[in-house]
Amino acid sequence: MGRRWLPILGALTLLAGCSLPADDEAETPTLEAPGTVLTTVTPTRQDLSNTISLTGKVTIDPVFGITAPVDGEIRYLDRQPATEPATTDLWVASVWKDGEPHEVNIPAGSILAGRLLADGARVTTGMPVVSATHAGYGIVADITTEHAYRLAANVGTVKAQIKNGPGPFDCKPLGAISALPAGTIPEAPAPDPTGTTPPEQQPPGQSGSEATGLRLVCTAAKDVKLINGVDVTLEMVTGKATNVLVLPVEAVAGSQGKGKVDIVDGEQQRRTVDVTLGLTDGKVIEIKSGLKGDEKIAIPGPNLPDAEAPAQDPASGGVVLPGPVG
Repeated sequence: MGRRWLPILGALTLLAGCSLPADDEAETPTLEAPGTVLTTVTPTRQDLSNTISLTGKVTIDPVFGITAPVDGEIRYLDRQPATEPATTDLWVASVWKDGEPHEVNIPAGSILAGRLLADGARVTTGMPVVSATHAGYGIVADITTEHAYRLAANVGTVKAQIKNGPGPFDCKPLGAISALPAGTIPEAPAPDPTGTTPPEQQPPGQSGSEATGLRLVCTAAKDVKLINGVDVTLEMVTGKATNVLVLPVEAVAGSQGKGKVDIVDGEQQRRTVDVTLGLTDGKVIEIKSGLKGDEKIAIPGPNLPDAEAPAQDPASGGVVLPGPVG
C-alpha cells in the first residue's frame, strides 16, 4: 500500500512547485483617464490644389441661373422670351442700390427663360434672380451639398472628358452654382386686335423655366462633337496654394473659412482653439491662421455642439415656445 501512494505524492509535489508565488500574479491593465488623447498629428506644409470631380451628361438647351451683382432691390425689364438666342449680352433686369442701378444681363447665345423672384423683391449678392436657356448643347452635372460650398466661391477652370469620346477639353461655366426656383414669365401684351402686326412679330406664348437642383452647366467649343445624353466626367480646379500649413480633414471641425481644432498638451488633454481655414483637396485642409505649426493636434477633431432641443411642456407633451405669458 505504501508503494501505491508514492507516485501520487510525487505528482502533488510537482504541481505545488509549478504554482506562481502570490507576488508574481499578472496585473490587470489600467485604462487611460477620461479625455486622454491617443492619436495626434502635427501640421505640415505642402502645395495644395482644390480639385473636384463630377459626373454629368450632354444636354440640349440647359437652363442656368444669373445672379444679383449687389445687394438691393430687383427691377425687371418688360422683356419676353425670344425665338432666337441673343447675339450680344442682353440686359433683362437691374438691382438698385443706394439710388444706382446695376445691370443683370443674360449672355450671348442664350434666351431669357424666366424671372426667379417677384419684381421689387430684396436680393443679396450672388442670389439667382433670372433663369436663361443656353441655345444648343451644354453639359450638366449635378452637385451634392458636400461640393456646393467648395464650388460656390470660385468654379475656376473646368475640364471635360466624354466617356469613350472627345476630351479632355475646356468647358466654360455658365451662370450660378445654385438650385433654381421655377421661373415665371410676365403676361405678354394682348395680340394686335387690328390684325396688322405679322404673326412673327407678335410675342410668343411661352411658360417659364422649371425648378432645378444644385448643378453646374458648362459649354464646349464648337469644334467638340457632342451627342445628347452621353456621359461626361468634369474636373474643376477652384484654387491653388503653395507651401501652406495643412492638417488632415479629420482633425478639423467647421468649414467656410472658420474652424476649430483640439491642441493636445503634455498631459494628453485637449484644448479647443479657433482656426482660419483655406483650400482643401478632401484629404487635407489649409490652416491660414490660429496655429504656429509645432502643436500636437488631436484626431478626430472637436465635436460641434448639437442644437438645443426645445423645452417640452410636461402637462401637454407639447413644445414650449418662448414669449410672454398671459
